[in-house]
Order: sequence, then C-alpha cells, then structure tokens
Amino acid sequence: MTEVRYAKAVNMALDEALTEDPSVILFGEDVAHAGGPFGVTRGLLDKHGELRVRDTPISEATITGAAVGAAMSGLKPVVEIMFMDFATLAMDAMVNQAAKARFMFGGQCSVPMVLRMPHGGGVNAGPQHSQCLEAWFAHVPGLKVVVPGTPADAYGLLKAAIADPDPVVFVENKAIYSLKGELETGEGEIEIGKARTVRAGRDVTIVSYGAAVRTALAAAEALSDSGIEAEVLDLRTIQPWDEAAVLASLSHTHRLVILHEAVTAFGVGAEIAARMADIGFDELDAPILRVGAPFMPAPFAKSLESQFLPDTEDVITAVKQVLA
Repeated sequence: MTEVRYAKAVNMALDEALTEDPSVILFGEDVAHAGGPFGVTRGLLDKHGELRVRDTPISEATITGAAVGAAMSGLKPVVEIMFMDFATLAMDAMVNQAAKARFMFGGQCSVPMVLRMPHGGGVNAGPQHSQCLEAWFAHVPGLKVVVPGTPADAYGLLKAAIADPDPVVFVENKAIYSLKGELETGEGEIEIGKARTVRAGRDVTIVSYGAAVRTALAAAEALSDSGIEAEVLDLRTIQPWDEAAVLASLSHTHRLVILHEAVTAFGVGAEIAARMADIGFDELDAPILRVGAPFMPAPFAKSLESQFLPDTEDVITAVKQVLA
C-alpha cells in the first residue's frame, strides 16, 4: 500500500494504460506540454511521446468529435475537457454520435473512449467553471457515467473505463485533486456500476458520490455523537447505478437521504428517490429527502459559495428530519 493524492492516482492509471495498450491515446487542451490544467497528466508526454499524448486546439467539439472517430477506427482515446462546464460544446459528439454508434450500426462497432472532466465548486471559479452536469449524461442511453471520490476509486475506475468497449464519462471533482488516500500498487480495475458501503449504520442511509461522500461521512460522524448511526453508501457510478445496494441498505435502515453537490432540482438524487419510492416503498418509514445545491448559478465569492455548496449541517438537518 502507498499513500497518493487523487490527481496522482488518475495519472498512474493513465500511465499504466498507455504502457500496457498501444491503442490508448491521450489528448486535450494543455494535457501534454503543460501536464494538464490541474497537473494530472504531468510527465506522460515525456514518457510516451507526442504520438500518444497530444495537445489540441481550444475546441471541445473538435476534441470530442476526433475522439469518437478515433474510437470507431480502433483506438482507445482518453480525452480531457478542461472544465465540465465546457461539455456543452461536446454534446453533439457524445450524445448523438458516441452514445448511439453501437445502435446505429447494428452492433457492428463500438466507441471505446473516455471523456475526463473536472466538475464542482470549492475553488471560487464562478458559475461557468463550477457546475456539476453529470445528470445530463446519465440521462443518455449508451453512455456510462463514473464519479469516483477517493484516489483508489479514481485509479481502479479509470482503468475500468479505459478498458470498457463503450463511451464512459469520467468525472473528477477538482476540489479533491489533492486528497490523499491509500492505493495498493498494481491494484486492478473496479467494476463499473458497483457501489460500496463506506460506513455501516442502522438508523438512516445516506447515499452520495464523488467529493460529497466526504461531507456525508463527516455528517455521519457528528450524528454518531448523539447516538444516531448513519450508513454511508458511495455510488461511485451513477450510470449504471447500484440500485440493489441502495435498496439493501434501505431495507435495514428504513430511511434515506441522498446527497450530491449538483443542483437538487432534476438531479441524480431525484432519480434515486423516485426509484426507491417505487421498489422500496414498503421499507420506508419516512419520506426520502434530497440534499444538494440550490437552483441558481454557483457564485464567485468564497463567502457565498460556501453557502451555495451543501455542507455537513445540511445533511445533519435532513437526517434529523427523516428521524423525527
């Protein structure tokens, strides 16, 4: 075991994929010479050369369109969009091309590509650089959406995403690039679509993903001091999401709170709540509650952003409400 930062774990997974599979290529804005806008791809150009690690023009539509074509031609591109907000410019290639190719051509081809995107707030980047738009992609049949919250999960899930025969949207929260965690050297892939229980509990289930899992854990620890034991489930993947794991947890806690950093309205939490209200109705002893950002753009000011982002107190309040 070794302790690494989240960004380093992503770097290690990319390095190993480039080393092990000659069909893997990496490109995007500033990913080569500058080592990426957040330093995640640092050193990969020197090790693997410009044919495998390439800088591109500032054009998300071009980057993603080229990746789709490369994937359909037999390569395995891993491309980076500097901020998830700019995925708006890549939507046609992802939604109408990458997601649909297997169906359009009768299963005769696939699109084995990974679209890496940092999302989220906490760094005072304002409304055009702080959005969490993963629910958009989770709504599109043909796409998989992965949102790891620890270095070990970032490493294992990225390796799985690169090996996957279909397009995967790989979301990294930029506020946790410096987060440290244990990583087993040579650890293999983590199955896409499998949640993990990060804290056992009996009174309420808190479901989350990405950086928000840390908020859920902090709330659970605080609640424990008052005798409330919350179970925390990290989805890790939101498309496909681990419906069975959420239902199993709900079946022994009988209360459910869903937490994500994204705007609450029409989000991932809404889908989980609707599904659990359907298949888990008989297990519920209280209404399902969602905790997320308010329906407004992310503010620039640190003081305002701290109020905009869901925090530990918001989760504690929701838990106490479902227990009341």
